[in-house]
Amino acid sequence: MTTKSKLLERFLRQPSDFTFDEMEKLLLGFGYTKSNKGKTSGSRVIFKGAQGKPIMLHKPHPGNIIKGYAMKQVLEELKRNGNL
Repeated sequence: MTTKSKLLERFLRQPSDFTFDEMEKLLLGFGYTKSNKGKTSGSRVIFKGAQGKPIMLHKPHPGNIIKGYAMKQVLEELKRNGNL
């Protein structure tokens, strides 16, 4: 099993300890590009894909754990875009 497939398998289980760094690697692996609007974007990070609408996430702070609702939104968007 490759690292990407292990990360995808972990994401599909929707764990409560999935980190922003893991999410970033996952989305970049699906061909998304990371974009933020410079100094004024704050903790907002946008991942733009070739198809579908962009995925916007808030980089968690002070920790690095993604919220459950955000995990579900990303899962739904990946399914809608045909990535899963």
